[in-house]
Amino acid sequence: MPIPKILCIFVPEMTRLSVNINKVATLRNARGGNLPDVLKFAQDCERFGAQGITVHPRPDERHIRRADVYALKPLIQTELNIEGNPEPPFVALVNEVLPTQVTLVPDATEQLTSNHGWDTITYRDHLTRLTQDFHRHGIRVSIFVDADPQMVEGAKQIGADRVELYTGPYAELFDQDPDAAIVMYRPAAEKARELGLGLNAGHDLNLRNLRPFITAFPWVDEVSIGHALIADALYLGIEETIKQYLLCCK
Repeated sequence: MPIPKILCIFVPEMTRLSVNINKVATLRNARGGNLPDVLKFAQDCERFGAQGITVHPRPDERHIRRADVYALKPLIQTELNIEGNPEPPFVALVNEVLPTQVTLVPDATEQLTSNHGWDTITYRDHLTRLTQDFHRHGIRVSIFVDADPQMVEGAKQIGADRVELYTGPYAELFDQDPDAAIVMYRPAAEKARELGLGLNAGHDLNLRNLRPFITAFPWVDEVSIGHALIADALYLGIEETIKQYLLCCK
């Protein structure tokens, strides 16, 4: 009697949502004092279901401050992701705080926000040294890259654990042509999966464009969302907003 074939269906785990709380710190800094309380806000995000907290400290401390990062570490129960340009003060901060993940972003000091990824070929040696250093401290390394398979492959050669695809261009094109936006990102996303690299995504993702991205690339490990999420919370409240984003991540 022939043995019946068993159909195995792969059901990917849910993409994790990491809430970037920079904008909350911006609001606090606008008036001084401690309103809103950035630390409590981060804890509430976790309580409402967020699976990680992201901070991006910049040298001018215009939003998240170094002191915030130190204070957050013992409070976070999920994953702390620190992103930024790996200048020596940033590297020292990360190696002292020991987050779950560091995301290396090529920000210039005067940049308003991140707007491009690393050239992982040109900066291979520099990024390799940094990655090895962070690995010695037990920190997962993600490298912020454009949707370019060559840059993804460069990150693999560097020894990174993950890449984070810069999704600004995806969000911009999505409003005009959603299908074309997905097509533009498919080669890089599939290259990461082919190479066994973890895949993160972030920048300008929102309640309109997030679900199509996750549906197209269900192997995305994590999305980091701040600006749009906080803006939505002005209307929906932070608990309902996180609930809506988590639904998009399933």
